[in-house]
Amino acid sequence: MAAEEERRSQSPRSPEARLGMKVEDLWDVQQGARLSPTEKLNACFEGIPISAFPASSSSHVVEIRSDASLAEAVQLLSENRILGAPVVDVDAPDDASWMEKYIGIVELAGIVVWILYQSDPPSPKTPRTGTAFALAANGVFSAMVLNLDQEPASETPGSFFEALISSEVYKNKRVREISGSFRWGPFLAVQKEDSFLTMLLLLSKYKMKSVPVVDEGKIHNIITQSAVIHMLAECAGLHWFEEWGRKKLSELGLPLMTSDQVVKVYENEPVLQAFKLLRKKRVGGIPIVDASGRKPVGNISLRDICFLLTAPEIYHNFRSVTAKGFVTATRDYLEEHGDSTPMRSGMITCNKDNTMKELILMLDSKKIHRIYMVDGDGNLEGVITLRDIISKLVHEPRGYFGDFFDGVLPLPPDSRV
Repeated sequence: MAAEEERRSQSPRSPEARLGMKVEDLWDVQQGARLSPTEKLNACFEGIPISAFPASSSSHVVEIRSDASLAEAVQLLSENRILGAPVVDVDAPDDASWMEKYIGIVELAGIVVWILYQSDPPSPKTPRTGTAFALAANGVFSAMVLNLDQEPASETPGSFFEALISSEVYKNKRVREISGSFRWGPFLAVQKEDSFLTMLLLLSKYKMKSVPVVDEGKIHNIITQSAVIHMLAECAGLHWFEEWGRKKLSELGLPLMTSDQVVKVYENEPVLQAFKLLRKKRVGGIPIVDASGRKPVGNISLRDICFLLTAPEIYHNFRSVTAKGFVTATRDYLEEHGDSTPMRSGMITCNKDNTMKELILMLDSKKIHRIYMVDGDGNLEGVITLRDIISKLVHEPRGYFGDFFDGVLPLPPDSRV
């Protein structure tokens, strides 16, 4: 951790750090005001336009055509190493506004879960949908029945996932046809002149994974929760960040989700049980726990399940793919191919005495989206997500969004809009 901070201090200031210095200037201006630290940060971020946030590292914003097949969408997302992308309506007129042009944001994990769920008839005699029947007729099921709604999930041979990517549904189903399904997000964009505070609230309280920034009808940038965490990590050493970041997690009320609230999967349960829980509980990741149910030994996240479609050969020889077996086999595959994805990092944990700064630097360096808090004996105490961290940075002023969400998003139950 000290080496990482030293590297940051010695390297030329990154665009994210320069943005942090703008916050520093505004922070200094607020020093004479009778404001709490959170109120100061709110005022600072309200004074910075979203246009100041550095553009993503790629030279262009990846978009998916609404008439692309699910297979084409998975390939495009995988090639660009991104988790989701806006879907552009191919039938929209050339002069369409961004509200007419984009129909939503689709995630790679959402496509995988949709495919798994569609291949899910209640019984061989009464297929749940025509799609399920088509999959069965295509030889995907053979003698096995997959049911993501049953408790617990079925055991699944590794060869099943190879059959999925050869199905006609996967190759021919269009992205627009799964609109509104699991992990499909509305295309709710902000303007370049909107404030940084607006973006931070959308990524935290309003649970958006990414926020598109539009300018003159085109997407100028897409800001993710991970990008914000990276920006915060680059601000290490700045006074405003250090004052906030030196607080212990317990002082900040973290974790928000404690052990008894965390959804878990046992290491020897079928991996499909983990995917079923992810979908049912609408969470981005769950810990794999040992037989005692107390000690986390791994993690399965929504972004990990993409390997079921992009590299199904990993699991070909498995008689039954368990949660632990899925993680182990995938990690071995990644190490063999030299892929530096977060899944190779293994189980990353923290404790209640870690500071917010330590947590941010850890999450940023490992490129992970959640971290599990454990006690001195390694027992699970809770989980902290990127959204939780951002939510501790700012708060929503009363009436802040006005009619911003009208007809677009359901509001959180505790909303003060």
